[in-house]
Amino acid sequence: MMPACLNSSRELAAFVAALIVVMLAVAAIPAQAQTYTDLHDFNASAGDPYNFQLTKLAQGRDGNLYGESNSGGTGNGAVAKMTPSGTVSVLLSFDGTDGANALGGVTLGNDGDLYGETWNGGTSNQGITFKVTTAGIQTALHNFTNTGDGINPANALVLGTDGNFYGTTNTAPDTIYKVSSSGVFKTLHTLNNTDGASGGQLSQGSDGNFYGGMNAGGANGFGTLFKMTPSGSFTVLHNFTGADGNIGAPGMVQAANGTFYGAAEQGGASNAGVVYKITSSGTFTLLHSLNGGSDGKQPSVLTLATDGNFYGVAVQGGSASCGTIFKLTPAGVFSVLYNFDNTHGCNPAQYVMESTDGLLYGVTTNGGAHGNGVFFSLNVGLKPFITVFPTSGKAGTQIGIMGQGFDSSSVVKFGGVPATTVTLAGTTYITATVPAGAIDGYVTVTTGTTTLTSTKTFIVHNSWSNGAAMPVAVAGAATGLISGKIYLVSGITTYGGAPVTNNQVYSPATNKWTTGASIPTPVFAPASAVLSGVLYVIGGYEGASATPSNLVQAYSPATNTWTTKTAMPTARGSTAAVVDGTAIYVIGGNGSTARLNTVEKFVPSTNTWTVEAPLLTGKSEPAAGLMGTTIVAADGFTASGDTGDNEGYVVSTNTWSSLTADPTPRNASCYGVLSSQLYVAGGLIFGGAATATNSSYSASSKKWTTQAAMPTAAVWQGSVVGNSLLYCIGGQSSFTGATINSVQIYQP
Repeated sequence: MMPACLNSSRELAAFVAALIVVMLAVAAIPAQAQTYTDLHDFNASAGDPYNFQLTKLAQGRDGNLYGESNSGGTGNGAVAKMTPSGTVSVLLSFDGTDGANALGGVTLGNDGDLYGETWNGGTSNQGITFKVTTAGIQTALHNFTNTGDGINPANALVLGTDGNFYGTTNTAPDTIYKVSSSGVFKTLHTLNNTDGASGGQLSQGSDGNFYGGMNAGGANGFGTLFKMTPSGSFTVLHNFTGADGNIGAPGMVQAANGTFYGAAEQGGASNAGVVYKITSSGTFTLLHSLNGGSDGKQPSVLTLATDGNFYGVAVQGGSASCGTIFKLTPAGVFSVLYNFDNTHGCNPAQYVMESTDGLLYGVTTNGGAHGNGVFFSLNVGLKPFITVFPTSGKAGTQIGIMGQGFDSSSVVKFGGVPATTVTLAGTTYITATVPAGAIDGYVTVTTGTTTLTSTKTFIVHNSWSNGAAMPVAVAGAATGLISGKIYLVSGITTYGGAPVTNNQVYSPATNKWTTGASIPTPVFAPASAVLSGVLYVIGGYEGASATPSNLVQAYSPATNTWTTKTAMPTARGSTAAVVDGTAIYVIGGNGSTARLNTVEKFVPSTNTWTVEAPLLTGKSEPAAGLMGTTIVAADGFTASGDTGDNEGYVVSTNTWSSLTADPTPRNASCYGVLSSQLYVAGGLIFGGAATATNSSYSASSKKWTTQAAMPTAAVWQGSVVGNSLLYCIGGQSSFTGATINSVQIYQP
């Protein structure tokens, strides 16, 4: 029946047409948000690889996807090549001697080759690690023999920031190992049942440690979550109870907020698996128990996508009992994006991966037109991006960049600084040289009107950058890092002037300055150190007359208050302080009449001082730090002028010994220990001139190395080490020069 308001067939036709447009628009919303495409149905009869069980796909420099199959090829499994449009071919067929039954997937190396493992095969038929070029040329890296190296690897290798690959074996005794691109192999840790058993997928955290899960073992027999240092020091973070998960081999990946997110294949409220989050210190939170039905069952490895959410698959369950693809937000909200229907795939392999085109790709073990599984993509609206290999380097380092749409006009920038050398290697891969002056930041590639951005910040090593200028320029201030904030206390604002009471607080996270409670007695050139969240300001010079002080003033940011501690035995300024354990060692300095070799130890817990063995050479304004178990005091000023004198103090024996002298003698520098080296930046050269020289001393090689010079030469700067960076704050432009308010930040 025609609605009363429609008086003609023409009006009816217009109404229907409009209604159809609205319906199509409404229907298009979910399709645009998430579109599943069956790209290829594997056909064993036609020679396709098939039986993808645990496969993680990797994107190659050519823009294609690569993965391992347990079957196909000549019969022992294969490495498959899959184009984004769905064309599948066999890149490598395993023949047993070079591996068999590949399970874990492949990983792209910095050299453009693909690295993987096989469960069996090789010289001992216990599995291998290998690399293969995208032309199909294979090289065995390591044949497992069960002689301390483990057997039966079954997970994707992880490319570490050091360029090595890290993996696990899965048959007792399980191991965690590393192997180089040239095949140098080392077992890092052999697991016992307390650690967990049947090793799972690894990932590397921002702290450089490796994180993962175990299928079994641990305190309750349900598996564990762990972290391991690159050298193999192993710590159990969580023992599954069954109620909070079981079979934790899918492991975990780290979100931008530093928390790790992961899945366990079983356990939880319905014994269908769980998703969880855990901190690096082991605080565990169950986020969601899958119900085995609509959610799916047996969740697997999560992938952190460029939108900050996690995507994963459930191998079983869902509306057709063929599994699901799901999404997990950092807040723990779980949602199903797609139900496999068997016609277009069933039982997904344990990973989905995000390609630089913004699509998620994966494979299934079963289903499809031939029952051998499918290769699929899922569009969830993610934008294209670029991936950079490696993610750090010095100026002059050549970097590889993967993406799409590149051409000869593409412009590459590192932190906004254009690269001067760019080489096009195809529409999906280019190389660029890190330019001089580049700073930490995202890498971008602009082609025409399209700009693609890297997913991670590129770290420019041996480089300087600047933080927000300090509100009040000071020199010779006390400094300390507490709870992520840098405190810059007192100092002078003009040469020869009286010290000020300022307590300026810098937050590297926000790049902003605030203030704290003023210091009761202002001082210039004190020693400063932090212990148990308290900043100790020790000695220094009081007033415009620069009278040496023995005051110990302690600041607690927690209460924003100052207190006074037991005075230092020797009044002095121009000193350095080093923390070792629970004690603060105050080294050298300038007294009322001479440069001092005095070393005194302060223990805050007992509020007591003791006198320790003196320096070999009396000096003021040294650069000092703790290197392992040795306190090193380099450079300084003596009665004869600047010295490159370098000395080491062993606390356990209370003795000093000579070390290799700094070839650039100076004093009043910015300094700190980073990556087992003492860095000395800037400082005063005899005669009053400031230097921009930046050098590092290695205790292992006993050598000094010249590093990138400071942007602005300075003396009497505040020195702080934090976030693996050296902060050089304020100072003077020369011995009698103006104070400066710059925050110069060095990345080793």
